[in-house]
Amino acid sequence: MPELPEVETVRRGLLPAMEGEVIEQAEVRRDGLRWKFPENMAGRLSGARVNALRRRSKYILADLDTDETLIIHLGMSGRMQVSGVKIGDFFHEHQEEQKHDHVVLHMSGGGRVTFNDARRFGAMDLAPTGDVDQHKMLVGLGPEPLGNDFHEDLLKDRFKGRKTPVKSALLDQKNVAGLGNIYVCEVLNRIGISPKRPVGKINATEIGQMVPAIREVLAEAIEAGGSSLKDYRQADGELGYFQHSFKVYGRENEPCQTPECGGKITRITQSGRSSFFCAQCQR
Repeated sequence: MPELPEVETVRRGLLPAMEGEVIEQAEVRRDGLRWKFPENMAGRLSGARVNALRRRSKYILADLDTDETLIIHLGMSGRMQVSGVKIGDFFHEHQEEQKHDHVVLHMSGGGRVTFNDARRFGAMDLAPTGDVDQHKMLVGLGPEPLGNDFHEDLLKDRFKGRKTPVKSALLDQKNVAGLGNIYVCEVLNRIGISPKRPVGKINATEIGQMVPAIREVLAEAIEAGGSSLKDYRQADGELGYFQHSFKVYGRENEPCQTPECGGKITRITQSGRSSFFCAQCQR
C-alpha cells in the first residue's frame, strides 16, 4: 500500500492538472471500490472547481468550490493517471479506456485524471470541507510527521511507560499519520533501534534522534518519487526510485550496510507484517 511519500508524490503530480481547474465532467463507471461511492458523485463533481489539492496522512484531499472535499485513497493498487497536460518533463496523450479505469475526471485545462484500480481496494468519498477531518477515514489521525505538531515531546508522552514494540507504535496512525512498514524499518535502522524494543525503554536521546530521522527518510523518499515495489506509479506514469536506497527493507540475509557492523539483515513478523533489521547494530 502506498505510504506518505508515494501519496505526496502523486499529489504533486496532480497539481498541474487539477488545482485551480474545473472538473468539466466526471465519469463514474461503477458503484464503488472498497466501499460504495457517495450518492450522485458524478453530478456533485461535475462543474466544481478544485480550490486546493492537499494531503492528510495517506489520503489526497481535493477541496472544491462547492464546499465539499473529494477524499481519495489509493488502496493497494490504485493509480491516478494524468494525460493531456504536461507534468514536469512528461506529456501523455489521452489513452483508450482501460479495464480498470473506474473514475475519470475531465478537467478544464485539457487534462484528464483517471483513477485506475485493478484490485479495487481504493476509495473515494465526498464530505463537507469544514468537517472533513471528522470523516470516518480521517478522524483520529495523529500529527503529520513533516509538520510542526510532530515533535520530540509528543513521542515522549506517547511512549512513556508503554510496553508496545516501537515498530507497532510508529505504525499506529494515532501516534503519527502516514508512516508505513517500509519507512519505519528504514528509520529504525538509521538510528540503531530494534523494532522489537518496547517504547517505554527508548530514552530521551534516542527519541530526539527519531524525529529528525523520520523527517529525513520521508523527505529523501519524496525527492526520489517514492518507492515502487509492485503497483505504484507516479502521476506521470514513472516509477519511484527510493527502493534502490533501502538499507534493510526486503534485504533479508544480505550484509548490513552500517559501517563496520558485519551483521546480516533479519526478517521477523510483527502484527502480521515483516520487519527487517540488523540484530547486531539495532538494539
